[in-house]
Amino acid sequence: MMTTNLTQPISKRLLFAILIITIGAEIDLYITRYSTLAGTLYDAIMVSSFFIGLKLNKRLERPAATPKTKRQWTLQLTGAFLIFFIGSTIINYYSSLAFHDFSSNYDQNVQQYTDTVSGGDDVASTDSVSTFFDQVDTVGPDLYTDALAGLEEVWRLGYMILILVICKKVFRRRWEKGSRDIFLLMALFITSILFGIDHTLDTAEPWSIKLGAIVTFADMGLLFGLILLWTRSLWIAVIAHSVYDITATISWYYFDYAVETFAGLVFIAHIILLAIEKSRQRKLTRRQVMDAVQMAE
Repeated sequence: MMTTNLTQPISKRLLFAILIITIGAEIDLYITRYSTLAGTLYDAIMVSSFFIGLKLNKRLERPAATPKTKRQWTLQLTGAFLIFFIGSTIINYYSSLAFHDFSSNYDQNVQQYTDTVSGGDDVASTDSVSTFFDQVDTVGPDLYTDALAGLEEVWRLGYMILILVICKKVFRRRWEKGSRDIFLLMALFITSILFGIDHTLDTAEPWSIKLGAIVTFADMGLLFGLILLWTRSLWIAVIAHSVYDITATISWYYFDYAVETFAGLVFIAHIILLAIEKSRQRKLTRRQVMDAVQMAE
């Protein structure tokens, strides 16, 4: 059913938009290693992908007799964040062991970048308003980029649709037999590899570092892809991606354990919401049983 929905007929305008946010975005991302203007254009592509995502998300949603409540939606969001947090922690630990050059280079680059940005102003401002906006100018651009990074999940969904449409045309017999899950898994795997490669396009690094980056970010991309298919909600994947990146940036500048602390708070909220939801479900089931008994009498 999901592959059928994803491969519904695409208008020429929507196809062009998908190509822009997928292939066009990758080309522009590569150019950013040479041009700062390309980075601004990439941000514009990410912003425009929000509106494309509004159309694409409808193909992902599962038709349901009753829509999800706000609590159920929040539970999926907190669950998605926790799944990615646990998975990314394992991935980062594995990368630190298997790809030492990438891990040490990444930590060094983060340290150098934050030191450069934070130490940009030698003279401290005594005006509280100026001090506030100094902080905004320091961290704001990174938080803005982090927020837009979540929209890379629109890029993923767009790519998955393109890959599935191609498979539908090329492997028509197998598609018509109904064996379509393999194509969905293939699309997920390909987009995860591309996600890893994209994290190396804007810089030129030795292969010992580049390979580690590709594998590490491809694994993380696979996690986001699985979250996308599990929740069948583009926006849950987008928010989980953005929030994780934002907390990671906060850990760079202010508090080393910002991600872990936030994940702990999310876990507590998830447990509380889960208990409330289970209690509501039990009451609903009890009520349905009583109604059935009364009707039988």
